[in-house]
Formats: sequence, structure tokens, C-alpha cells
Amino acid sequence: MFNKILIANRGEIALRIINTCKEMNIKTVAVYSTADADSLHVKFADEAVCIGPPQSSESYLSIPKIISAAEITNSDAIHPGYGFLAENAQFSKICDEHEIKFIGASSEMIGKMGDKAVAKETMRSAGVPVIPGSDGIVDDFSKAQKIAKQMGFPVMLKASAGGGGKGMRAVWSESDLEKSWTEAKQESSAAFGNDDMYIEKLIEEPRHIEIQVIGDQFGNACHLSERDCSIQRRHQKLVEESPSPFMTQKLRNKMGEAAIKAVKSIQYEGVGTVEFLVDKNRNFYFMEMNTRIQVEHPVTEEVINYDLICEQIKVAAGIKISGKNYEPVLHAIECRINAEDSNNNFMPCPGLITNIYKPGGHGIRVDTHVYTGYQIPPYYDSMIAKLITVAQTREGAISKMKRALSEFVLEGVKTTIPFHKKLMNHEAFQSGNYTTKFMEEYKL
Repeated sequence: MFNKILIANRGEIALRIINTCKEMNIKTVAVYSTADADSLHVKFADEAVCIGPPQSSESYLSIPKIISAAEITNSDAIHPGYGFLAENAQFSKICDEHEIKFIGASSEMIGKMGDKAVAKETMRSAGVPVIPGSDGIVDDFSKAQKIAKQMGFPVMLKASAGGGGKGMRAVWSESDLEKSWTEAKQESSAAFGNDDMYIEKLIEEPRHIEIQVIGDQFGNACHLSERDCSIQRRHQKLVEESPSPFMTQKLRNKMGEAAIKAVKSIQYEGVGTVEFLVDKNRNFYFMEMNTRIQVEHPVTEEVINYDLICEQIKVAAGIKISGKNYEPVLHAIECRINAEDSNNNFMPCPGLITNIYKPGGHGIRVDTHVYTGYQIPPYYDSMIAKLITVAQTREGAISKMKRALSEFVLEGVKTTIPFHKKLMNHEAFQSGNYTTKFMEEYKL
């Protein structure tokens, strides 16, 4: 087992990793930008190293600074969390070259699954259903036009290096194709330094359902059931739950088998998520694989009583997994609490938190790094807390969430708590009868 782990991240996920490391008797090192000097992950880690100014490119995305911090603190492993460098193949490779264990996928695995066009071909070869689309990268507009016509509209333009909805455009008619193509390429280039695009058939009335997977260094793999992430805004998830209200046991078995095929096809090591789009007839198609821990991992943890961060660290240390598949025995829902004004187009609202009261009680979990007097910096993602409720039934989890939201006090900045209150009372959400287009259809 590792002696000391450096956490190459910030905010609630850094604090979450520190918590598990403490329980495992592993020392921790926090890295932080000057904007995060007062963050709880800095206070709770055993050691902390400032790695630069607020800009991510000069701190949390600076591989040389993070490697240097690991070496001067004698860290024998680095946990990247999610976002930033978590799916950066070069970072994984450099860690390996410096004999520092990267707690995540190898550079080769990230390379295979991080490029969406390559991932799609890998999955097709493994016998996993994929969305009909272009064979790899589409390198100019005339080819895009030809492929889209052959496929038939609507189509989806996707950035090969994309994530979080960046570089994605739904195109409903040929007249919109050129404008969408140009916009998507520009957005992808700005976000990822890569404007490669591919095209897929647009799946109508889809659900976004992902399967949590884990694989070890010995070729063993299993799945830990599904999460439904269909409530989204601009392809950014707002609410996740497990099990999915759309799921049947037959579909769960089929999707679980497909996810394990995906994992074994690349001899995957670590925790990850195989993401699928599921149409109204419960046909499912591989969308992408995330080779890291997910924001919404607490949902799975709560329904199967399983510490995913602990398991992730064990796998990286060379410990075998049981290989047993898990199914949810409870129901959990997660609401992402962002510092955003949900009544003003979800505009980010950084600022000073003047008062906070977190709900508690049976079946309620709050993952957060903020506190009264904390200054939310404007430089990073606006998520400041995750509120998770768990109960015997979906109805029970919704009831707990309503109560928890009504008790959650967060003053000084605008948050998405009012939005989540409306969502929990919405008939379509309560019935489970919705798609990824929920926000467009109902405009809460």
C-alpha cells in the first residue's frame, strides 16, 4: 500500500480523497493555487504545496509543478480526482517515468478511450453496440456534408477530444450544418487545443445511462450497476440517480455485460464509467468511456455500500478485486449544488459565503469543501456541494431530497438550490418519464 498520496486536484473531490486516505492510514499532500489557499483540502491534508497562480494552466494543469511537488514531498502516488489532468495520457505516462504511481488508467488506456473516435472503433471491435456514425475523424466540411446526407438528419457533431458538452452540436437540417460545424470546431479548439470532429446519428428521446466499472491489474473486471444522468443542461449533468427509473433487469444485465466487454477489451485498470445513450425502445449505444472517478460516484457508493475511492487506491496498489457484479439495494439521488443563478440562465456567482447550514439526518450526505467565510474563486468550476439522499425507494429518496433542500442554507451567493426544489416537485421528474431534453422541454 502507498505511504503518501499527492492529490492533483482541488475542492470537494480533493477533500473526498483525503477523507478515504485518512481511513486507510495513508499520508496526503494537497496542491493548491494562490486562489485556493483557504480551501479545506489544504487545511485537512498532512502537507500542502502551492503550485502557482489562480489560472489552471499555471497551477492545476501544470504537469512539471505537480511532479515537482510529488518529488519534494516523497509522494509515491498521485490521485488526479476528476477534471484537470485526470484523463491526460501524457500526465499518466510522466508519472510512470518518474516511478510515481498514477491512480487511474495507463497512458495507453487513456489514449484508446480518451479519443472518442478511437474509443468508438475499439468498442465496435469488442462487440459493444455503438451509435451509427462516421468512421473516425471527419477532416473537412465537404466530407461532413456528404456523411450527414447519407446518414440522414438529425445528426450530432462531436469533438473527438471533447467532454462536458464542449464542441457538440445537434444539427436538425442541412441548412444548419455549416454554421454548426464551424462553431463546434472553434469551441473544441479553444477548450481542448484540438478541433478534430466526428459525426453521429442523433438518438431521439434518449436517456443518458452509465455503468460504473472497475478492473484490476490481473484482468478481472466487474460492474457496479448503473446511474441515470439524463437531467442535464447543455450536456452538463445536474442530477444523477441509481437505479435508473427507466431500467429493467433485462436491460441492466445486457448493459452490464456490454460494459464489462468494454473494460476487458482494453485490459482496463482502475475505476471508470462506460456511458450509453438509451432510446425510447431501450436500445442502447456506447457513447464514451470516462477513465476516472466521476463527480456522481457517491450515488453508487450509497446504493451498494462501497467506497469507490478506497477501491480505486487498492487497485492501483496491485490488490485484486472480487470480480463480483453489484446491483443497487437502495435508491439514491444526487443534486449538484452550483454557485449559479438558476433564474438568470445559470450565470456563475462567485463570492463570499456569509452563512452555511448543511442538512443532516438518516440517509443524507453532503460532499463539500465550502464553509462560512469561504470565498468562492471565479477561476474554476462553479460546483460547491453535492447533496445526496438515499432511501428504500425512489419516492423515499425524493422526499428526503425535498426535506434536505428546504433545510440547506447557503447565503452570500446565488445557488442552484431553488432549481432543484422545483425539479423535485416536477411531475415529469417524479414519474421518471423524461429524457435528456428535459431542460429544453420544461425550462424550469
